[in-house]
Amino acid sequence: MTDPTPAERLNRICEEGLCIGCGLCAALAPPAALEIVATPEGSLRPLAGEALTHEQVDRIYRLCPGTHLEGLPQALRDPAGQIDPVWGALTGSVPQLYAADPEVRFKAATGGVLTALAIFLLESGEVEFVVHARPSKERPSFGEQQISRTRGEVLTGAGSRYGPTATLIGMEALLEAGKPFAFVGTPCDVTGLRNLAREDPRVDRLCRMMMAPVCGGFMETPAMAERVEDSGISFDELTALRYRGYGCPGPTRMEDRGGKVVERSYLDFWGEDDSKWSLPWRCKICADGIGEAADIAASDVWPGGAPTREQAENHDADPGSNGVLIRSARGAALVDAALEAGALAKLSDHGPRDLDLWQPHQVKKKRAVWARYRALEAEGRLVPETERLRLKELFEENRSAENRSEIEGARQRIRKGKASEPRPRRAC
Repeated sequence: MTDPTPAERLNRICEEGLCIGCGLCAALAPPAALEIVATPEGSLRPLAGEALTHEQVDRIYRLCPGTHLEGLPQALRDPAGQIDPVWGALTGSVPQLYAADPEVRFKAATGGVLTALAIFLLESGEVEFVVHARPSKERPSFGEQQISRTRGEVLTGAGSRYGPTATLIGMEALLEAGKPFAFVGTPCDVTGLRNLAREDPRVDRLCRMMMAPVCGGFMETPAMAERVEDSGISFDELTALRYRGYGCPGPTRMEDRGGKVVERSYLDFWGEDDSKWSLPWRCKICADGIGEAADIAASDVWPGGAPTREQAENHDADPGSNGVLIRSARGAALVDAALEAGALAKLSDHGPRDLDLWQPHQVKKKRAVWARYRALEAEGRLVPETERLRLKELFEENRSAENRSEIEGARQRIRKGKASEPRPRRAC
């Protein structure tokens, strides 16, 4: 048997369902070696070029958030803080905060904390730009990278994006510019940027803050197309798709080329919980949906993990707030400064066990990940490397029957092809 080529090694990450489409690998190899493309299946994936080398693939394996995940770097941890077994590094309590600016709070996915902090960092002069996501202009169900230098530009990305988004694409050029910036992305995106910082000192020098929402994953494109079609809009004719925002939780809003607009409440479009979501395999084995590598992470605060029917249908009644996981000392300093300046406002303080109530699906997944990794190992799959995420310790706290069920269930899904993807190729 011949040794695999660089392209085959790169493709294995994708074919075994570990790629999340963040775009980091495009910063680790030149355009002739790989590019990020939209696939026929509706994903963003790296397409190997003839110039791809084993050295470049080695680096991708080290830094890809699909193959390597770590918690908050030790140097950023607050010595006076705590390490919760489930929720990770916390500098203190979990405050329930919201954006003091009513426009920011209303447009944002929940309470607007991350949007407000991004604006505050810009207007205070701490950073020159913010890297985040906004709705894609070409593919409405996708997101795309946004470089914002003003309040108005930041607001173009307010609200969740539940679709493929390459937020880290072009990172080499952004670092080359040598200007201080802040980053807001999914926990996977933040992990990728932290991974890059291990080998590129410019990241820690220039990126003054990394922030993330607590993430339940995103909807695969075929399933999203089906839901849009069921709402009475042709997916191929879609010109705009707003997942959330404009209330808490605001309606999912769809527009087509003919000017037709359909809005559906959060629960009517997304369901009562994430069990009805069609998640990528990578999201099902995610070791960090809670932003452990971020300085600050923000969560929804719905007991049981979903809004009530009344909240979903009367989204203007609840202006929204976030449970804020402050992980680093610099994150704590930013929140304190934003509160003092009036950019944020506080409702109350909470603790990790309140997070358990607000985000029960995150607790369940965190406790299941190590078992699912054991299934990957047993089936000869790539197993992501992890550090400072306490996965094995949580596994050992579970009942043996639960762990066995998780392992066998994951093995069955792998054998049935539910953990595999086609080789990346460009959509026609």
